[in-house]
Amino acid sequence: MTSSTGSDRPVVLYDTTLRDGTQGENVTLSLADKLRVARMLDEYGMPYIEGGWPGSNPKDIEFFRTARTMSWHTAKLAAFGSTRHRSNTAATDPNLQELVRAETPVVTIFGKSWLLH
Repeated sequence: MTSSTGSDRPVVLYDTTLRDGTQGENVTLSLADKLRVARMLDEYGMPYIEGGWPGSNPKDIEFFRTARTMSWHTAKLAAFGSTRHRSNTAATDPNLQELVRAETPVVTIFGKSWLLH
């Protein structure tokens, strides 16, 4: 399919259910729930699954620890996090260290724009 701009590049989906999808009121997933949803997304054929923010809570730490031992058919797991805090170097920033420790094939890093960060 070609778009109106003439591009024939495919659209690649990146699912954020395990992080962004749990930010609604009264929405919570257990570790088992997160692993089950990730497995279902993989079986569906989702190419990228964002697993959450490693280091933000014990459940996400365990999710990445468990998920890296699982076989994935189509999905590549992504760890989500932010750029370093302004008082840290990249080498000493706890958030960046957790992203590396997650051992995912993909890392999604957002940049902060608020002056207090």
